[in-house]
Amino acid sequence: MKTALTIAGSDPTGGAGLQADLKVFSRIGVHGLSVVSALTAQNTKGVYSIYKIDADFIEAQLTAVLNDIRPDALKTGMIHTKDTVRVIAKSIRGFDLENLVIDPVTVSSSGRSLMEEGTLDILKSELFPLARVITPNIYEASALSGINVEDVNAMEEAAAILQKSGPEAVIITGGHLDNETVDVVYHSDKFYRLRSRKIPGEYHGTGCAFSAAVAAYLAGNLPVVTAVERAKAFIEKAIIGARSPGKGMKLLDV
Repeated sequence: MKTALTIAGSDPTGGAGLQADLKVFSRIGVHGLSVVSALTAQNTKGVYSIYKIDADFIEAQLTAVLNDIRPDALKTGMIHTKDTVRVIAKSIRGFDLENLVIDPVTVSSSGRSLMEEGTLDILKSELFPLARVITPNIYEASALSGINVEDVNAMEEAAAILQKSGPEAVIITGGHLDNETVDVVYHSDKFYRLRSRKIPGEYHGTGCAFSAAVAAYLAGNLPVVTAVERAKAFIEKAIIGARSPGKGMKLLDV
């Protein structure tokens, strides 16, 4: 059986973070492994508190898992500190892991910052060169590329800039653009525009679930663009079936 590892924060609602990642892995037929990078107090309305996990303990989790099971793919979600980035990079290099998908989570869906100051720069310099795929949304792409991403042309410009930092492929998700959802994929010097209808509503954990789906499909040895296309279709179906058990954003059907 194929395996995938998520290194991400914990979400008590199960709608985002490593809980959502594990559900996505299972739904796609991949056995999920997990390393907790941070604890959060959050619900469907927002993130209220973040508890930092010591980098040494994160490294201990990684070492324990990776000494036993070598994942076919892995993804990172919420990485709260610079030291955490460094221990993740050390483990990826030390165990020679492949098919790394990075979801450069900077803020929650409700707007709360999820990274300590300076962590995004270290993420870009230390982890991006090890990645097969990175999946920033348009806001994260703006912060990482230094350009204002407001339309599809700017998404392509930002993707080309970010590819120079090391990843094999860059996917910029455009769910926040008006009228339609457009994701831009830049891979092997080619741009792909993946379009779909925009489904009204606010949804919790879409970025987490999308990056987890990409990792799961890469674990199954699919080519990058095919993995992204399937992940996009997976998320669209999950959004259509979303439900509202809480008082805030809807939770995806994963």
